[in-house]
Amino acid sequence: MDLDSIECVSSSDGMDEDEIQHHNLHPHHHSEFSSSKPRNGGANNNNINNNNNNNNNVMGATVVIPPATSVHELLECPVCTNSMYPPIHQCHNGHTLCSTCKTRVHNRCPTCRQELGDIRCLALEKVAESLELPCKYYSLGCPEIFPYYSKLKHETVCNFRPYNCPYAGSECSIVGDIPFLVAHLRDDHKVDMHTGCTFNHRYVKSNPREVENATWMLTVFHCFGQYFCLHFEAFQLGMAPVYMAFLRFMGDENEARNYSYSLEVGANGRKLIWEGTPRSIRDSHRKVRDSHDGLIIQRNMALFFSGGDRKELKLRVTGRIWKEQQNPDAGVCIPNLCS
Repeated sequence: MDLDSIECVSSSDGMDEDEIQHHNLHPHHHSEFSSSKPRNGGANNNNINNNNNNNNNVMGATVVIPPATSVHELLECPVCTNSMYPPIHQCHNGHTLCSTCKTRVHNRCPTCRQELGDIRCLALEKVAESLELPCKYYSLGCPEIFPYYSKLKHETVCNFRPYNCPYAGSECSIVGDIPFLVAHLRDDHKVDMHTGCTFNHRYVKSNPREVENATWMLTVFHCFGQYFCLHFEAFQLGMAPVYMAFLRFMGDENEARNYSYSLEVGANGRKLIWEGTPRSIRDSHRKVRDSHDGLIIQRNMALFFSGGDRKELKLRVTGRIWKEQQNPDAGVCIPNLCS
């Protein structure tokens, strides 16, 4: 579907409606957000030195324990540079690498080109077990320290890990914190930005008989000191073409539960209303859409709301966002509506 044929007219908190033409934008790619870590400058630091006088013999090789900072470097795979977890493999000369990369190098040591065989570096695995390391997102604010083998599991759910770009129109690979992503959406994806917790959008489509998965819009709202992404799109639900609107919160799920929102569409004395909790952008756009967690409008109903000869889609979607506040006297949540 030609995205340029879809027009979104928006107003927010008493603002006059501005006609905004949405185009199919291609994201500008930047370097991905990542935390830095020291590099060892070469694969030789992954070498486990042989020492015939050392009694700690492990499968034909021995380990000389270096200072703690070098231990961290020893646990870095020389191929993928990720931290190594059991089983840690080594060649007859003591060079180590992770189990994933062992298959990638076709059982040949990437350092000395000798055949790897099935030698495990049990001593290095034991050393790793004794280590405690900070989360790799410590530079982003995570204060936690974990045993080496627990660290990886934590990092997959760490609240300080960067967010994926919430832009739904392309597979954008940019990640970062919320302020970075807000600027990225505004400057690179040219997303409309509004201030306020109420909105009034009019979606116009000249040929509503054409419905494809690629039809989408995104608008960002700033209220209560937070950012919210309003999505509107058309797609096939089974054999039926539908339109869907939903809200995502730019933050974690536990924060998203503090807010609620409503969406309303209607005309000719009829209306559809949706109320719910915004989903975190930790949940992908597709995951939210496929869970049907939002206002879904069948095409025939959408055309009925559009009026006229039913040959042009003219949907007006209104809504608001509010913050749930705890009433200390009654022990219940009450809505806090922004003025």
